[in-house]
Amino acid sequence: MGAISSNDLKNGWVLDVDGHLMSVVSFQHVKPGKGGAFVRTKLKKLGGGTVDRTFRAGEKLERVTTETKNMQMLFEDGDAVVFMDPVTFEQVSVSKSDIESFDLIPPSSDVQVLFIREAPYSAEPPVSVELLVTQTDPGVKGDTVSNVTKPATLETGAVVNVPLFVNEGERIKVDTRTREYVSRA
Repeated sequence: MGAISSNDLKNGWVLDVDGHLMSVVSFQHVKPGKGGAFVRTKLKKLGGGTVDRTFRAGEKLERVTTETKNMQMLFEDGDAVVFMDPVTFEQVSVSKSDIESFDLIPPSSDVQVLFIREAPYSAEPPVSVELLVTQTDPGVKGDTVSNVTKPATLETGAVVNVPLFVNEGERIKVDTRTREYVSRA
């Protein structure tokens, strides 16, 4: 996208800092009584980890072009997953390691694919998904102690903890951010 001034930073922008892609989490302009002004930032490395970094006021930074597209998951291809744009039918591949909670995404689901410099970078599933419970132990009548859970295997192969009253063959809603049971579907 080009060079921008550190004075013009906005939350969410992706920057190329010393060859690393980083997203701006927060920033603060500081004008001390002595010396020059500066911008204190908290940056999140794409791929994990946060860094605190200080830039001089007016310092030139490289802003990276990003775009998020709603795409449909088609199929797995080895260590990658193929997604399709429902408007243009363009297909792109994203590494499984760059997809959050991949094991909770059912086939043909819509996901948000992040493109950086016009290349697919990562994919984020919807906040919650509805999945079929394929295997779990039956709940015992009389087991009504609150907040007791049991493991359940879902149609995608993921295992989550569910309340005792959930049985095989039922559809449940799961939060993909926390990997927790939300409700029956």
